[in-house]
Amino acid sequence: MYSLTVRDHVMIAHSLPRPAFGPAQGLHGATFVVELTVRALELDENATVMDIGALSGVLGESLEGLRYRNLDEHPAFEGRLSTTEAVARHLAEDVAGRLGGTAAAAGDRLVGLSVVLREHPDASAGYSLELP
Repeated sequence: MYSLTVRDHVMIAHSLPRPAFGPAQGLHGATFVVELTVRALELDENATVMDIGALSGVLGESLEGLRYRNLDEHPAFEGRLSTTEAVARHLAEDVAGRLGGTAAAAGDRLVGLSVVLREHPDASAGYSLELP
């Protein structure tokens, strides 16, 4: 299995209003380092999974909807907690939709993707999905 990973970051605000989250119950900011990995069984004619610039662009487009936003007010998180895990899933599903339209040649060969959000060097959460 081949893989390609690109990285970016996003700054958000949110609250996690449940006792389990302690001081994070109140509104606070977070900066996530976001790693997007796509997987393919075979390389393309250029011996790559896909173009790094194209994948970076897809990740950037997906992050634009979250940048400097209060996720408590974001429609994608209405009625649900915006935990790191939930944000990772949101991004993975958004990227999967974008890959289908913007990287058709790579999209035909890609078999999966993963999104990892790093809150700091010692803590991260992620979400993986298989692609059709």
